[in-house]
Amino acid sequence: MDDPGNADRLPPLHSHRVLVVSGRSGSGKTVALRSLEDLGYFCVDNLPASLLAAFAQRTLADAEGHYPKVAVGIDARSPVADLDAIPKTLAELAKLGLPGGVLFLEAGNEVLLRRYSETRRRHPLSCAGVSLSEAIDRERNLLKPVRRIADMVIDTSGLNIHELRRQIALTMGVVPGKMVLMLESFAFKRGVPLDADFVFDARFLPNPHWQPELRPLSGRDTAIRHYFAGHSDVLEYLADIVRFLDRWLPGLDKSERSYLTVAIGCTGGRHRSVYLVEALAERFRASRGDVLVYHRELA
Repeated sequence: MDDPGNADRLPPLHSHRVLVVSGRSGSGKTVALRSLEDLGYFCVDNLPASLLAAFAQRTLADAEGHYPKVAVGIDARSPVADLDAIPKTLAELAKLGLPGGVLFLEAGNEVLLRRYSETRRRHPLSCAGVSLSEAIDRERNLLKPVRRIADMVIDTSGLNIHELRRQIALTMGVVPGKMVLMLESFAFKRGVPLDADFVFDARFLPNPHWQPELRPLSGRDTAIRHYFAGHSDVLEYLADIVRFLDRWLPGLDKSERSYLTVAIGCTGGRHRSVYLVEALAERFRASRGDVLVYHRELA
């Protein structure tokens, strides 16, 4: 959720070229970075805070434009002095024309304790003589300087991985004043996305799941694309969806909504729906650009 104290004075996160992703261990920082990578960010996790300025300048000064935006994961393992210096570092980068922001993830102590108990992973600050509960409290205190300057704070206590990925996509991909097209694949057996505006059913199409060599793949893989390219009913269904969206998107663009979600489902959410979403994304990115893709069952 947004930090209400920052809402009126800070530009939207997607306008920044340098994004610091921080937060309490177990709150979803790695998931957030992977989601940002899908949105075109060059991501590096666990970078020492002291290297933030040098890393940002080196990547964003690339003449070939390979790194238009970077996201850097920083956690409590950096020295306290380096964490305290992050606001100053971001201010210095802004003077160089590299505006930066901070996305902070957190969760309640009870939730973090449960997540560590379920995954049996070691907390980065736990060591001999330090309990998990003590490590969680220590980390919260160490990260206070970073949380204070956060442009956005997301509490993931009530979110699963899929919900967090979707929230990151919408938060970082929606541009004010433009309607973003969100294309989402899903499995009907796990339920239809509750906020879908249009839902298309691909369960009647040929299913590569029944071919053993194709079963482990997803609709993103070349072999699956070749498989569907040989089925005229798949291509005709894709063309029908394109015609439908071409007909109605111009009118929807004039509305005041910030995004439109088109969901395509199949039985398992791995092959048919993913293929169609990827094909639609390629088609509409060429004409409008503001397209986000979310594969719920692949997240």
